[in-house]
Amino acid sequence: MTPRLLLRTGLALLILPVFVLLGIYFLELGDVRDCMLDGGHWDYLDGVCRDTPQPFVPWIVRAPWLVNGSLAVSMLGLGLTMAGLYIKKR
Repeated sequence: MTPRLLLRTGLALLILPVFVLLGIYFLELGDVRDCMLDGGHWDYLDGVCRDTPQPFVPWIVRAPWLVNGSLAVSMLGLGLTMAGLYIKKR
């Protein structure tokens, strides 16, 4: 692979997972906000609005594959970016 291709691929893999996680987070946040404004309580495990109080369940417990997978892809992107910066141009 050329250094330029390594840099482009690495930067894409470094940045895109963050935007995906933020996008999913803000979609869920909108649902939680709508539920609370209606006077309900958000059930994080089922993703629905309930009438009774529900415990908070962090994202890492609900979707560990998404959080850990995004971190792994970002680390791969960091490695490719560093390799693209390290390899000499020909």
